[in-house]
Order: sequence, then C-alpha cells, then structure tokens
Amino acid sequence: MAKKSAVNRNNMVKALVAKYADKRAALKAIATDESLPLEERFEARLKLAELPRNSAPNRIRNRCEVTGRPRAFYRKLQMSRIALRDLGNKGQIPGLTKSSW
Repeated sequence: MAKKSAVNRNNMVKALVAKYADKRAALKAIATDESLPLEERFEARLKLAELPRNSAPNRIRNRCEVTGRPRAFYRKLQMSRIALRDLGNKGQIPGLTKSSW
C-alpha cells in the first residue's frame, strides 16, 4: 500500500491538470503557431510559464487504483501487477486464469 500523502498529491495534480487544460492548450496553440508575430508567441510562452507546474499533464504519475503502487502499472487495467495477481487468484477478474505449463 502506498503512502496516503503520495496518492493524495497525485490526485491534487490530476485536479490541477483538469482545471488548467483548456487554458494550457490555448496558450500552447498560440505559442507554436508560426503565422503569428514573434512577440505574441513569446508572450504566450511567458503566460504558459506562469501557470502552476503541477498543471502540466506529464506530472501525473500512473498509480494502481487498488493499492496506489506507482511501479509495474498496467494501463489497460489501471492496476499494478501485484493487485492483478491477487484479484486474479481470488477469481474477481473475469477471463483471467492462472497459467500452468
């Protein structure tokens, strides 16, 4: 089980990303548009830099929904390998069987 503070911090980052997503996308579009004057693009980059750092989407850490573990994360299932194995052994994941050879 991950520390509650780490999970809560990650949830806070997710909320900030959602809050500033539209503003960040608009400023990025202006900053990368080659048809606009250089000064206007530079101002957009300065405004983008003034936004909170935790509002950038690459600051989000993929964490297991069950345990909060940050490593060995399966994106498709939104859980770690350990939680997947535990739930699979209990028969709580449909279609998942323990392999044997």
